[in-house]
Amino acid sequence: MTTSQNSQDFSLTGLRALVTGGGSGIGKAIADAMTRAGATTVVCDANDKTKPNYICDVAKTSDVTAMFSAIQRDLGGLDILVNNVGVPGPTARVDEMDADAYDECVRINLGGTFRCTKAAVPMLLKTRGSIINISTSAGIFGYPLRSPYVAAKWGIIGLTKSWAMELGADGVRVNAICPGSVSGPRMDGVIEREAAATGVTPESIRQGYENQVSMKTFVDASDIAAAAVFLSSPASRFITGQVLPVDGNIETMRA
Repeated sequence: MTTSQNSQDFSLTGLRALVTGGGSGIGKAIADAMTRAGATTVVCDANDKTKPNYICDVAKTSDVTAMFSAIQRDLGGLDILVNNVGVPGPTARVDEMDADAYDECVRINLGGTFRCTKAAVPMLLKTRGSIINISTSAGIFGYPLRSPYVAAKWGIIGLTKSWAMELGADGVRVNAICPGSVSGPRMDGVIEREAAATGVTPESIRQGYENQVSMKTFVDASDIAAAAVFLSSPASRFITGQVLPVDGNIETMRA
């Protein structure tokens, strides 16, 4: 992506994109939106049931290395990397938190983002490409009972800022999107686990999430996808190092 491209161009025609964790949920919505915008889009997932282009555990260096070798073979390079893979991690107070579960959450969410970016950058330097890291509102707020998830997602913001500084002179842009509460099965699971940990009904937990937001509603995965398409397009050619919340304006992470 060169600086001579039209700054009003929202098309991804001719660009090659990888969306990690793209077999379902937000990742699938992003992959589908990028395809509609004209990109040649591939996805990876650790779950082969989602029928990804590549099966990959992004927290394993060997899996990531093999995947990017395959991408070079299949696509001849890469223009867009979306680091979307993430797991919710355990729900518990810090003194009741399982240490291994904490480590696993950070290993996947933060370590996976690092490993995929490390492997992708040599390709992106050749194309002056774009990296989008999917953080969350918990990456800019505290979030009681979810400290491993928060630690990883705050870390992703730090990586975004640092990589934008490292790679900007070479024309590679790095931004983060912070989704709020996205409707769907994953959020349903978060609510159920939080209800079990606090003894509050799932309905009350759900209402609490809605009340935290100025627009009083959950967002849709398609809203996150639209932001990702924009940040990947020539229309955002001078946007880098930024954190974009797509959340209806979360006011607090407490009910």
